[in-house]
Amino acid sequence: MKKFFILFLFIVSLFAKININTATMQELHSLKGIGHKKALAIMEYRKKHPFKTIEEIMNVKGIGKKTFEKIKDEIEVK
Repeated sequence: MKKFFILFLFIVSLFAKININTATMQELHSLKGIGHKKALAIMEYRKKHPFKTIEEIMNVKGIGKKTFEKIKDEIEVK
C-alpha cells in the first residue's frame, strides 16, 4: 500500500503545475530552461510584482518568449 501511495504522489506531481508566485528554488529549477540565475530573478521579481498571469514571467530579465513557450504548460498563478 505504501508503494502505491508513493507512486500516486509521483504521478500527481508530474501533472501538477508550479505556482510561480510561491514556488521554491527547487521547484523553479525543475522548469525547462530555468537555472539558478533565472530562478533567483523570478523570486526577486515576484517580491515587488506578484504575477497576475503566467505571461508576466516574460517581464523577468532573461526570460523571453522562447523560454516561456517551454514552460507555459508547467506553470500557473493562483
